[in-house]
Amino acid sequence: MALDACGITGIDHTLVGVRDLEAARAAWARLGFTVTPRGRHIGWGTGNYCIMLEEGYIELLGIVDPSQFSNNLDKLLEQREGLLGLAFATSDANACRDALDAAGLNPDGPKQLKRDLELPTGTVTPEFRLVFLPPESTPEVSAFVCHHLSPELVRRSDWLQHANGAQRLLSVTVVCADPVGAAIGYLPIFGPERIKVTDQMTSVSCGAGAIRFTKPEALSQIYPGVVPGPLPELPFPIAMKLLVADKTRCVAHLKNAGIAFHAIARGCLVPPAEANGAIVEFVAG
Repeated sequence: MALDACGITGIDHTLVGVRDLEAARAAWARLGFTVTPRGRHIGWGTGNYCIMLEEGYIELLGIVDPSQFSNNLDKLLEQREGLLGLAFATSDANACRDALDAAGLNPDGPKQLKRDLELPTGTVTPEFRLVFLPPESTPEVSAFVCHHLSPELVRRSDWLQHANGAQRLLSVTVVCADPVGAAIGYLPIFGPERIKVTDQMTSVSCGAGAIRFTKPEALSQIYPGVVPGPLPELPFPIAMKLLVADKTRCVAHLKNAGIAFHAIARGCLVPPAEANGAIVEFVAG
């Protein structure tokens, strides 16, 4: 099924699980990101801070009330912090659900989700419609589809300006045993033209953004100087790549903030210790 036929337009956002939301907010602000006010999922025990980009965004997700539903976030955080998965983007949750169902993927939803966003001027309530995919239809990645019903509440112009110059979410890297096999599992959603195989990784273009699959032994070549050890049990998402407006500006900010990083040709790599368990790759266009 072609990209436009299933209604998925790209990667909407990544999810980074954190044990201490306030400490995470401070850490990512230090990295040079403008962090939104705190959100709280209505009826759930989870809260978040978001980093809105011109294309895509990053959600720092934590538990604010352990007595309420956390969608298994508590179990994940017992093991590690870091990238937990991603959300695909759609502009029509119903049409996306129907197309995915026609492809034989048995989606669930759409289901309504609201969260309170604590603005200085008062609380607002962004709304979303979510389509959930069975695990076997998104191999090696925990993923769902997100339709924003009130994007104007979460994507304000002042929240898109970042001291490090970040502009777009380019990709998410997932470590697994069989990168080619994982990518092939996305054929019913994205079609064969969206899959690219190289020596070190296999990627699936999602429209806006890509999922890249690689083996553990390739990590030190792809991310020199920042790969943690020992690694979590496979599979797991380990890194995200972001486009920045200017490499020099980004590096200067990280240096001034005292952030450890490894320089690469097009930008720099920030190790997991600086970003709640995730490798963050900044690259200039």
